[in-house]
Amino acid sequence: MGWTGILVLGVAIGLAGWWLHPLRRSSRARWWIALLAGVLGTSVARMAGNVTGLFHDGDMLEWPVCTAVALIAVAVTVGLLSRQPSRR
Repeated sequence: MGWTGILVLGVAIGLAGWWLHPLRRSSRARWWIALLAGVLGTSVARMAGNVTGLFHDGDMLEWPVCTAVALIAVAVTVGLLSRQPSRR
């Protein structure tokens, strides 16, 4: 999977993760923030896997690891942006 595949996977995970997240209606997170989190998640996962040697063949573990990291990044981003600031 090249960088084009990474970008397409990040966009798909970002939009789907935002759309399926239960707190998106009460969140300040917009679709583009989730899209950015998905793309950054997949990019960081790919770079980390290449640096550590986890993706030496480039096929077997790259897709599921990049997908999992992107889903976690989108869920955390939308969840954190849905929190209301505490008022004193």
